[in-house]
Amino acid sequence: MGERAMDVLSEALASMRTGAPNSVRTDGRAPWGLQLPPTAGAGFHVVLHGTCWFYPTEDPARAIAMGPGDVVFVRDGAGHILADHPDTPPEVPRPDQYIQRPPVGVLQLGGDGPAASLLCGNYHLDGQRPHPLLRQLPEVIHLPARHGKHPELAAAVGLLGAELDNPRIGSHGIVPALIDALLLYILRAWIEEQPEKQVTGWAAALRDPAVAPALAAMHGDPAAPWTVQSLADHAGLSRAAFARKFNAMVGEPPLAYLTRWRLTTAARLLREEDLAVEKVAARAGYSSEFAFGKAFKREYGLAPGQYRRQARAAAA
Repeated sequence: MGERAMDVLSEALASMRTGAPNSVRTDGRAPWGLQLPPTAGAGFHVVLHGTCWFYPTEDPARAIAMGPGDVVFVRDGAGHILADHPDTPPEVPRPDQYIQRPPVGVLQLGGDGPAASLLCGNYHLDGQRPHPLLRQLPEVIHLPARHGKHPELAAAVGLLGAELDNPRIGSHGIVPALIDALLLYILRAWIEEQPEKQVTGWAAALRDPAVAPALAAMHGDPAAPWTVQSLADHAGLSRAAFARKFNAMVGEPPLAYLTRWRLTTAARLLREEDLAVEKVAARAGYSSEFAFGKAFKREYGLAPGQYRRQARAAAA
């Protein structure tokens, strides 16, 4: 997957992020079982030491055995269970099991058997308008630690483990940055694991020599006056062939995706920048503030100014 594709992946994730991730270290000694309720956003678990099992709350038959360095990503934050064994009854964590121990708190539970330690967390993503990339991911992604596979992901997991085992000067800044980067490492690893001959959808689009450059062009300059023909020129295909291929992989026509990306870019600017609405409109490719306001309200149900106020109040 080339540099341009990674830029598209980074921007797509950034457009969905609505806050900093939450995380906690879970230290369990067998027998232990932890029942985690559904949450907004996407969940993740990294095994730092020991072994455990992961399974959806309603389906123990789908239990996944996890070992040191393994990562699980839960796309929609669905309820699930972590335990030393699938037969161990899970419990809802109690406040007295939690210890405030920077850089992340620690949840301690279980008996006096073999120990396991995990970093568990949640990424706050906009579930109301998820990027199509997120919608095409499996509900659960399991990335087992394998020697020589995904060295960057393995290095991030190793660094997280080292910082959490032995916090030192700078750990308060290092750990959140590593957790932020972990999401990109997880998705890149999953995309690169897909067999080239079987891959479809966004995993294929980010690797495709025609569609990936067109996506990169739209993401790199959403305000440009793109047409299907000019995007096809970037792709090196005829207009009709490009439109068919883009629609098949991305799930919508090129200009429909461009409109969505322009409004997504505008929403992010409204949340994060203090630009006047007129300037947000221009950076999103709209020459008229009125046309921008109308398109934005049709997509988000609020005028741009109202959206900014609500988003900032929610963040506060």
